[in-house]
Amino acid sequence: MDAVPYISAAAAIAGLVLAFYFFGVVRKASPGTPRMVQLMAAIQEGARAFLRREYQAVAVFVLIMAIIIGLLLPDGWLRALAFVVGAVFSALAGFVGMTVATMANARTAEAAKTGPQLALPLAFRGGAVMGFTVAGLALLGVSVAYIVFVQVLQLDSGVDIVTAYSLGGSSIALFARIGGGIYTKAADVGADLVGKVEAGIPEDDPRNPATIADNVGDNVGDVAGMGADLFESYAGSIVAPIALAGLAFADQPYEQAALLFPLAIAAFGMLAAILGAFLVKTSPDASGADLARALHRGTNVAAGLTVVLALVLAWWLFGAEASNWWGFGVSVIAGLAVGVAIGRLSEYYTSDHYKPVKRIAASSETGSATNILGGIATGKMSVAGSVVLVAVAIAAAYAAAEYALPDVSGSGVYGVAVAGIGMLATLGVVVATDAYGPIADNAGGIAEMAHLDPSVREVTDELDALGNTTAAIAKGFAIGSAVLTALALFVSFQFAVQTAREGAGLDLSIANVEVFIGLFVGAMLPFLFAALTMSSVGRAANQMIEEVRRQFASIPGLREGKEGVVPDYARCVDISTRAALREMLLPGALAVVVPLVVGFISVEALGGLLGGVLVTGFAIAIYMANAGGAWDNAKKYIEAGHHGGKGSDPHKAAVVGDTVGDPFKDTSGPAMNILIKVMTIVALIFAPAFVQYGLFG
Repeated sequence: MDAVPYISAAAAIAGLVLAFYFFGVVRKASPGTPRMVQLMAAIQEGARAFLRREYQAVAVFVLIMAIIIGLLLPDGWLRALAFVVGAVFSALAGFVGMTVATMANARTAEAAKTGPQLALPLAFRGGAVMGFTVAGLALLGVSVAYIVFVQVLQLDSGVDIVTAYSLGGSSIALFARIGGGIYTKAADVGADLVGKVEAGIPEDDPRNPATIADNVGDNVGDVAGMGADLFESYAGSIVAPIALAGLAFADQPYEQAALLFPLAIAAFGMLAAILGAFLVKTSPDASGADLARALHRGTNVAAGLTVVLALVLAWWLFGAEASNWWGFGVSVIAGLAVGVAIGRLSEYYTSDHYKPVKRIAASSETGSATNILGGIATGKMSVAGSVVLVAVAIAAAYAAAEYALPDVSGSGVYGVAVAGIGMLATLGVVVATDAYGPIADNAGGIAEMAHLDPSVREVTDELDALGNTTAAIAKGFAIGSAVLTALALFVSFQFAVQTAREGAGLDLSIANVEVFIGLFVGAMLPFLFAALTMSSVGRAANQMIEEVRRQFASIPGLREGKEGVVPDYARCVDISTRAALREMLLPGALAVVVPLVVGFISVEALGGLLGGVLVTGFAIAIYMANAGGAWDNAKKYIEAGHHGGKGSDPHKAAVVGDTVGDPFKDTSGPAMNILIKVMTIVALIFAPAFVQYGLFG
């Protein structure tokens, strides 16, 4: 049993080796013509410049948080070290993924000349570098932290130090998601509204000054930001049940098994994901449905293997202590099954193969207003099914774990916590299917700007439309796991307060006025967070729109495409960069400062606040992610030739709807699950300080 952390570390290294192998495959592929290489280099330069400046800004926050952790908490400097390592690993995962994605874009466009049978696997492998780097670094960090602080040094606060590692990843993810989301959507909105609607030129046309910035944004937002986001989700889903087990099962005979079970699931889930990644391939005459099946094949095989492994691992670790050991395996399976179901539900609401997106496209016949109404209704409708599915996962996981260890306080919630790791056990292949989307999108942009044959753009557009759907599926996994992980962290927070109060509990009755106030404040925060991030996109987009209009008006021959006339791409890249770095600070700080301030005033109020954030944050995240994806694919459905096709009035209406949906699905929505977990993990880590130094601790 003591070998489990070493097995998980070895599995993490195997994932990193696979990422390195896929990196070599991508690098060996031809990047195409000199013009394609030139465009690829411009996108790489802009993406690296943004990440460098973003990480410099976030490093200041990380340093301040590390000092606060070091000064206020027991073994604070060890916790601060784990926090910094988590932040560095998260940033590294985002940087590696972005680097490979900006290499794979031109290569995917070149491969698309022969059809999707080469382009899809190449784009997928580019995304798989991100997927297995994220999963590998996250699992490696948790495993090594557990080995050092829990097994070797045997510190009383060892599990708490492992938890601080997760907070480091969460901190980077928060700013990377917000900053990258603001960057990419400022450029995207400016390029669409001025280029498509006002100037009447196609998407990714080289005459549009915002085109390079838009393509850079796909990488810093949808790749680097998404990578940091899912690094945080994955690490958090492993740490949450470990933290809960360390508090709820202290000195119990099954404590060690409960501590190691999440690491075992993550380790063998990684191996299942590695196998699934090799199964993504297509035939030369593949249709859109065939492409979708190819991507689903990898995730489905990985999920099926994880089902079997969950039961085997539950027997291995809990068989000696619990006669109904299989209950913990069922808890993992419940999380995995509901994660897949949420993904499929997201696919139904965001894919142009199904009625919701087709209805939004049809509503564009009567203008922008009906298109927007259709997208809003579709997004909100999708919340109902997602909430029911998560409730089913919680109920099933809770009941199964309680059956495994009846009459043991905390066993049911522990089951919910391991259901969270069940959702993300196959993260490597899930992220690969997500990150491949921005690569395909960039490939389409390069094909357009390099004036390749229109058939190339048709292939990349088909891959891109599928990428929007797979991205919605991955967001569904991340958001669903956020609820289960946050619930486990919330209960761990209760145990931590009880321990710090030397046995006195935490009164979270709704009749307690402090809890009631906290509940309302918490319910408000996701709305405020969404408003701040969307307003940030709006302000940044205004600057971009003005700049694109200025260049069209002041550079003779630009709009007409006169030979030798080139827009000032660098100016637009700089506008997005400066706006994103400025605008990300307030919403990012909100997630950390609010729980700290409320916690030092009243831990009961903080408990209510976390409950409010969890419930409304989940609903808003699902709504925004699915509404945005539906708007985007409704636009692509029209561009494919339906309802008048490109340039028609319905297309213009759909572009407006897609523009509204951009910050929904790529800025505010995906950042919401990070908000939920960051606030909860901050509360857990600082619980001893709240009790010791708080006004009413």
